Parts: sequence; structure tokens; C-alpha cells
Amino acid sequence: MNKFLLIPVLAVALSGVTSLFAKSTTEHPVRLSVDVDRRVLPAGSTERAVVKIGLDCLRLPPHGARPPVNLALVIDRSGSMGGDKIVRAREAALELVRRLGPEDIISIIAYDTRVETLVPARRVGHARGLEAAIRGIEAEGNTALHGGVTRGAAEVRRFIEDSRYVNRVILLSDGLANVGPSSPEELGRLGHSLMKEGISVTTIGLGLGFNEDLMARLAPRSDGNTYFVENSGDLPGIFSRELGDVLNVVARRVVIEIDFPAGVRPVNFVGREGAIRGQKAELTLNQLYGGQEKFALIEVEVSPEMAGAEREIARARVNYEDALTARSASVTAQRNVSFSAESKVVVASADHKVQADYAANVLAVAKDEAIALVDSGKKNEAAALLRQHSEALKELGAVYGNTIVSAAASAVAPEAARLERDGLDNAQRKAYRADSQQVKNQQSSGSTRP
Repeated sequence: MNKFLLIPVLAVALSGVTSLFAKSTTEHPVRLSVDVDRRVLPAGSTERAVVKIGLDCLRLPPHGARPPVNLALVIDRSGSMGGDKIVRAREAALELVRRLGPEDIISIIAYDTRVETLVPARRVGHARGLEAAIRGIEAEGNTALHGGVTRGAAEVRRFIEDSRYVNRVILLSDGLANVGPSSPEELGRLGHSLMKEGISVTTIGLGLGFNEDLMARLAPRSDGNTYFVENSGDLPGIFSRELGDVLNVVARRVVIEIDFPAGVRPVNFVGREGAIRGQKAELTLNQLYGGQEKFALIEVEVSPEMAGAEREIARARVNYEDALTARSASVTAQRNVSFSAESKVVVASADHKVQADYAANVLAVAKDEAIALVDSGKKNEAAALLRQHSEALKELGAVYGNTIVSAAASAVAPEAARLERDGLDNAQRKAYRADSQQVKNQQSSGSTRP
């Protein structure tokens, strides 16, 4: 019996939990690996497995050369940003500008009811004029969020033909979008279109008044980061973390192609968005950061094989542009698995790291589903969903001796009880949404690059 097939929702979530690590060996800044949840699969039956495509990037030297950045800073200055919020936002923006180099491009946009370009896209050079523009930002009016992002992207486009630059819009908002397009779907479409241009949007939601659904749709659809900042005093640290990523880009225009042989059927991506067409799967990323791992998880169905057999389960290729040289490059890797009739051999082949990655992404998806259920007045059903995951993870952790998965299961149970008792308040809903997106995007906790 396949120990992973515990409940329908986790049929693969818990089957995809082991790692066979096949790494490319060339001297590329991007290292590609193909892993599978178990190195050995049960013989004689159709099996669910999870393939993990990993991208591990070399970190840029702390004080070495880096690609210049083309950055638009879009700041909400609506009335709700008054007081300490706008003060902290100015402080964070000033610190960000001071960390940029003279060849970096910066533009500053402020928005309330209307959108104003305070600093058109220009090389940083001397920061004195930039700092004066930032210090002059005051809070008033409503929230034209869509217009602010659109204006920021327009400023980035002024230098987008220069392939040396890393293109990024950083959006800070504490309010609801109430001027212009304002639905999650509209913001998601904007993010998707910007990603096609090579522009990522990072969203920073401040306080408890912003619409996390807008932010969580805009950022991932453009392959940007997303943050929930309840205390405005944390803004400088968040800006620093985000700039650490932007200054550490090693690859851009990343396309991952995965081929599955006959007898291995790709079912779906878990966490990330991707396309599956027949025996091929593909996904794109705007950029990769040095010292960070990005990955995609794909559930597959494997046809029966005899004990002792070995077969290829997946072959991957990543095409990208080196951010330092602007040259195109590609790396390939593949993975085989074997089959055994002995359950202890299958269990011993488990990769606990991949199990933990997979379980985390399943729980991230479950948080999104729980939000939707609570929004529909079904908090009991949301709690039941989390309990299902908790029980399944407990069994998985026990079967494979995975203490990380067991700890995750233990954490889910009290969350489910709280949700059933109290539902989700505003802060918890925002935290759920941000946590989910950060896990699915493998968002870094920060970078130490100066």
C-alpha cells in the first residue's frame, strides 16, 4: 500500500516526499537538479510521486561586480498613511536610495487620488535631489494603486532596452485600491503582463487596512516578493531585505522545461503556476538570486514496474540570461528511479528535505483554500481541511521518521482549533495570505549583500 495516499487532497502532497538529487556539474552560476520523492518506488503498482526541479544559484561576491538595477519606488501617500507610517516610509526609502550605486536607475512615484512622478527615471549619481523629493512626500487623498504601479512600470520601461539592468517596481501601500482598477483579477493581469516584459513587482502591505488579495495576486504573477508589515517601524528592515534580493540577481528570463518519458504522466504543479502539455511541463521565472534556492514541485503518476527495474523519471533544462554578462546559457539534468518489492527499501530511500518542501507547499495551498472557505462563512469546513492535512502529515512523519514534517503536523492542529473557534481576524488573514505566497515563491528571509 502506498503510505502517501492518505487523503485525496494530499495524495501526492505526501507521496512527493523524498529526494534523489541529480545535479548539473558545469561551472554555471545556476545549478540545476532533478529530485524525486523516493529514490526507490514500490514495484508492481501505479505510483504517485513528486518531482522537484531545483535551481541553486551561486552568491555574488559581497563587494564584487553586480548587475545595475532599474528600480521604481511607488509609495502610497493617501490620507491613511499619515503620522508615523509616512515618516517610516520616507526613512526606508531614503535608506534604500543611499544603498544604490551611481549607475543604478531610480524613479520615485507617489500616489493618492492622483499619481505623481516625483523623480523620473534617472541614474542615481548624487542622491541629494532624490532625498529632497522623498522628504517632501506627505499623506493625503485616496488610493490609486493600479495607477501608481502602472506609472512605476512606465518609468522602468524608459531604460528597459538596456539588457544590463534588473527591472523592479517596489510598491508600498497601507490602503484599499479605491481609484481606478481595483480587483484582484485586474491587478493579477497587470502583474502577468509586466512579467512578460521582464519587470517584477514587489508588494509591501503596511498595517491592517490594505487588501492582501490584491497584493498577493500582483506580486506572484510578476514573480516579485510580497510582505505584510503590521508595524511601520519594521519598514526599513523590509526595504533592506528586498534591496538585498534586487542587488543579488544572478540570472534573468528563466525558462524551465521538463520532459517526462512514456509511463510517467505529469499531473500538476504544486504551489507554483506552470503549464503542462502532454509529456512536457514548463514554467518561467523573472530572476534568480545568488545564494538562494528556487524550485518547482510536480506531481506525477508512474506506471507499474517490476522489482529491480530502473527508469528515467524526468529530464529538465533551464534556459536563462546571465545577469552579469547578458549572455544566454542553459543547463540540463535528469533523474532515474528504481523499484523494489520491499517496503523498508522504499522507506529508506526517502529524502526528508523534499518531504519538508512538499509538505510546506501543500500547507501553503491549504491556507489559501482555508481563507476562501472562511470568506464564504465556512470556518468549520476550513478547520476540517487543516485537520485533514495535520493527520496526514502525522502519518507521513511517522512512516518516514521525518521530524520536520511531524513538527509541521503538530503546528497545524492548534491552528485548526483556533480557526474553528474564532475564524480569521484581519491580521490573521493577512498573515495567512503572506505566508502562503512566501512559501510558494520560496521567498528569502533576506540577504546580507551590502
